[in-house]
Amino acid sequence: MRTARLIRNTNETRIRGQLRVEGKGRYDIRTGVRFLDHMLELFAKHGGFDLALEAKGDLDVDQHHTVEDCGIVLGQLFSKALGDRKGIHRAGYFVQPMDETLAVVAVDLGGRPSLVYKDLVKARLVGDLQAELVHDFFEGFVNHCGANLHAKVLYGRSSHHKVESIFKCFARAMKYACSKDARLKDQLPSTKGLL
Repeated sequence: MRTARLIRNTNETRIRGQLRVEGKGRYDIRTGVRFLDHMLELFAKHGGFDLALEAKGDLDVDQHHTVEDCGIVLGQLFSKALGDRKGIHRAGYFVQPMDETLAVVAVDLGGRPSLVYKDLVKARLVGDLQAELVHDFFEGFVNHCGANLHAKVLYGRSSHHKVESIFKCFARAMKYACSKDARLKDQLPSTKGLL
């Protein structure tokens, strides 16, 4: 089983995380930002990951440090759990309808961080989450996981649905990218021989 646990303490946040890649979609998420909790809960459920994340941040200042650092920790957990990444599919994508909204996410766990993110959200808040910080969450994730991530809402009306459809796509794209190909179990998924 591919698992990871870690603690990240800074002057701004204290975060504990635990991940099981081959999980059952179980979660225990407490970040202090309820909408972010909801997104990470559905990420675990739709990806089939077991995820525990507890964050205590300087929310009296702003949500930025907490949200970004949760993305960093999630990226570190996946990077640690995947180890040398031998035998994984490496890339995955998913298209997710959510009522009137349609989103697509593609991910490549090839070791190079890059983010393209377009959610079309115009609202300042989605639930209690500052909407612009979703970008920062994913930027933290890609930089610490070593992933390319392209996330785009094609169209939609509800800001809630736009962000939720991205997280559901993200979950299912990661589920496939992390999964193993038995035929290639001893090989790195790269012609370079290095990720």
